Amino acid sequence: MRLSPEETSVLNALGEQGSAMVDRAVGWCAINSGSRNLAGLATTMDLLSDAFSVLPGDLRQRALAPSIEIAVDGREKEQAHTPAIAVTVRPEAPVQVVLTGHYDTVFPADSRFQAVVTRADGALNGPGIADMKGGISVILAALQAFESHVGAGAVGYRVLLSPDEEIGSLASAPVLAEFGRLGHVGLTYEPALADGTLAGARKGSGNFHVRITGLSAHAGRDFALGRNAITAAARIAGALDALNGRRDGVTLNVARIDGGSPLNVVPDIAVVRFNVRFPDAEAAAWLEAGIAKALTAGEGDGLDVSLHGGFTRPAKPFNAAQTELFGKVKEVGGLLGQAIAWTPSGGVCEGNNLFAVGLPNVDTLGVRGGDIHSENEFAWPDSFAERARLSALILMKLASGEIDARGIRALMESR
Repeated sequence: MRLSPEETSVLNALGEQGSAMVDRAVGWCAINSGSRNLAGLATTMDLLSDAFSVLPGDLRQRALAPSIEIAVDGREKEQAHTPAIAVTVRPEAPVQVVLTGHYDTVFPADSRFQAVVTRADGALNGPGIADMKGGISVILAALQAFESHVGAGAVGYRVLLSPDEEIGSLASAPVLAEFGRLGHVGLTYEPALADGTLAGARKGSGNFHVRITGLSAHAGRDFALGRNAITAAARIAGALDALNGRRDGVTLNVARIDGGSPLNVVPDIAVVRFNVRFPDAEAAAWLEAGIAKALTAGEGDGLDVSLHGGFTRPAKPFNAAQTELFGKVKEVGGLLGQAIAWTPSGGVCEGNNLFAVGLPNVDTLGVRGGDIHSENEFAWPDSFAERARLSALILMKLASGEIDARGIRALMESR
């Protein structure tokens, strides 16, 4: 690969926009958009819709169905979601690219972590600056730059910005699958590591909730009549935890037990919540069987045990299509003086969803940063322009055919 004069012109103009990309992301971060803060999410959705309206094509706010959650009292409740933002440009073009990101964060409305500041070392510290409002700013900058390229007409693209990635993408998963089936390659904007390293293979993930229903009784007068949901939950939690260490790459984290009652009452409701990680479909099947067996530790003697939730993101192994795509991204990075490397990750993201429907993708094209999901979250400001240039050049090489998008997608179909 070589840089053409036209590509160089686009990249040079983009390199001068770093401050604007940073300022835009900092402004978005000032609006709290925790996954359950519907008012903040709605405000952010409107800001992003206005920003992305500069792109050609069709922009729509896609309504999402409510998802079902198990409350602390064991009851099912509906969780509403704000719409996803969907942009479609040139759907008739021979090469189709899917770009995804999320505008929710892990920080609730009452979090004390609400604004971006600059650290003494120059890094930006703030909620969502890396994960991933910074990445969304990179998407927009890269696409605007690409639209100025003479060969842009060869590539069509779909952008999906979702409001629920941090809680498993349960509502946006159908749209992710829809878009994934329509593309040849995918680009997702989770943050890269601080040195620019990408996530390669990813484990799969699942979130589960076990509801245990017993029978309430007075702990002194009628103790024998009660059926203790908390002790059943403890037995189940122990049996679940015992699955760890029994299969390579599989982990099960018992994260929370809800329930309880006054000390003189036998508790009749408990909910055990846990997350699983697994490297492949075979491991997921092993986990499924192990979970079913673990639940029997709390069954019987008038206790009712029910399992809710499931495997939310399949594993994303590094297959032939991924190897080819990442190799091309490495070549593109080399043209820009960026050393591109990758490493396996136990984390999950929308890239898992896209891969599951046959779309090869790189899912850490966002800004360089770290300490995400904590109040130490940071991003390096110089990485905004750097990563936008990388994405813009990937798009230009897809347009020229130097990255064979159709050929890479075909490798997925032959797996």
